[in-house]
Amino acid sequence: MIYSFIKNNEGIFPIDKMCKVLEVGRRSYYWWKRSSASNKALRKQKFKKLITSVYFEFKQRYGSPRITAELHSRGYKISRVTVAKYMKEMGLRSKLSKKFKVTTDSKHNYLIMDNILNRQFEQTEPSKAWVSDITYIPVKEGFLYLTTIMDLYDRKLIGWSLSNSMATQNTTLPAWRMALKNRDISKGLIFHSDQGVQYANNVFANTLASHNVIRSMSRTGNCWDNAVAESFFKSIKTELVYGNFLITREQMKTQVFEYIEIWYNKRRRHSYLDYMTIEEFNNRNNNYKYVA
Repeated sequence: MIYSFIKNNEGIFPIDKMCKVLEVGRRSYYWWKRSSASNKALRKQKFKKLITSVYFEFKQRYGSPRITAELHSRGYKISRVTVAKYMKEMGLRSKLSKKFKVTTDSKHNYLIMDNILNRQFEQTEPSKAWVSDITYIPVKEGFLYLTTIMDLYDRKLIGWSLSNSMATQNTTLPAWRMALKNRDISKGLIFHSDQGVQYANNVFANTLASHNVIRSMSRTGNCWDNAVAESFFKSIKTELVYGNFLITREQMKTQVFEYIEIWYNKRRRHSYLDYMTIEEFNNRNNNYKYVA
């Protein structure tokens, strides 16, 4: 404490005088100061290596908040501000996003539902509200179309499909069937989507009706009504697709499976879940415990 006091007041009082008044040796103080600086440099070097390791372990997908949370989960104490500072010094940045085109085809004569969900994106129980959307992914042969169904409770992708066409039998129906296998339906479940023909057509509408599901749709041209689904697409485009060379359909299918089932649903730390993984969140709340 004495040495720290002297160091903090070097710009105010002469070091010799402070050492004399506080009855400490000047040589001992300088030795402590060099040792302290050395330890600080070693600690900084250690954390830079840890940050770099986590950054590349998670394929450059994490910024400072998630890297900080990951380090905390491993028992290290460091602030987000310090992590951000070290990342900036090393030139490490999470992958940046870019705009992507809309795939919604709402020019049809099927029934359009009201926005029942009304942006109630925070749910306190599983299977009270599921959201779904479709996006495209460019590949060498053209495009693949990814359909997702997410439970707003824990943000888990409980159903998804990847297809070569936008037909209902290849997009929303297989994603729905997967969702039913992964999670039970609760009474009053709201299923929210855009007004696309894949959701509005009679085949899919009747499928939902057979399970007594309440249908909900975003308003025309309002992406914020389905913001959570849009956010996932932003993540997968940013973290998997953008900045990489075009690959074949088969290669992309493998990568999308890895991203959703291994990364997003199991390992990714979600800001909405207070930077826990979905598994950690559900185990803490005794919902859908995972089996290794």
